Amino acid sequence: MADVFARRASVLHSHPDPDTRPAVAQKPNHAGPVSPWLRYVSWGMPVLLLIVWELFARLGALSPNVLPAPSKVALTAFELVKEGRLIGDMAVSLLRAATGFVIGGSIGFVLGTAVGFSKVAEAFLDRNIQMLRAIPFLAVLPLVIVWFGVGEAGKIFLVSLGVMFPIYINTVLGIRQVDPKLIELGRVLGLSNWTLIRRIVLPGALPSVLAGVRYALATAWLALVVAETIATSTGIGFLAMDAREFLRTDVIVMTIVIYAAIGVLADQLARFLERRLLSWHVNFAKVSR
Repeated sequence: MADVFARRASVLHSHPDPDTRPAVAQKPNHAGPVSPWLRYVSWGMPVLLLIVWELFARLGALSPNVLPAPSKVALTAFELVKEGRLIGDMAVSLLRAATGFVIGGSIGFVLGTAVGFSKVAEAFLDRNIQMLRAIPFLAVLPLVIVWFGVGEAGKIFLVSLGVMFPIYINTVLGIRQVDPKLIELGRVLGLSNWTLIRRIVLPGALPSVLAGVRYALATAWLALVVAETIATSTGIGFLAMDAREFLRTDVIVMTIVIYAAIGVLADQLARFLERRLLSWHVNFAKVSR
């Protein structure tokens, strides 16, 4: 009987051989494979929006002082690249976002794991974390300036704070959604606590954790926009603030487009990680076909 249970746990949370997959692969997947034409539509809609935007701007329906044409925005970006400003400011912003993401994501994952496994940790931590999560970024900004000044530490702190909460919440949720019968099965079979966590709990919680990572990537950029309003002389946010002083709407729109483009690329990176890390999961395996 123990051998039968061991084989079932292996099928659920490991890389099974092709001969052992059919029983799991026959489970219904409501998402289904993505049709190629749907992928074209998802990328074609932004292109269509740009074409309509350009058409309205050239027909004079949009004032260049309110919303310049995409061609004008692209020309402005090209000029800033030639001047050597845009690439440097993008690199600074990416470094801030990446550093804050690593710090905040690590803290969120550790705290989420502790709360997910321990009722004692939940009693001490969860309510306090939920209170902090309800505080808007702008409300914290004056205090961050007092604590860290206007240097890099304050900006990274804000990004870390924004990233920590979605990863914390999804880690707790993922751990608690693991089937208790599998955990009990592991204990019956004599698995150590570390092996139980590594082979059963973390693989079972991984889909939820990666969903938190996707959300945290978007939150990181939102926090960075707020962070770069602090007195600074570098970064994409600085370009936007500097352009506002001179009423350069073309530069402001360019920074918005850059934020959006980087956000989309970050989301695609998260999707790639999902496909690679969850290739054993029947639903993700079918969707990625």
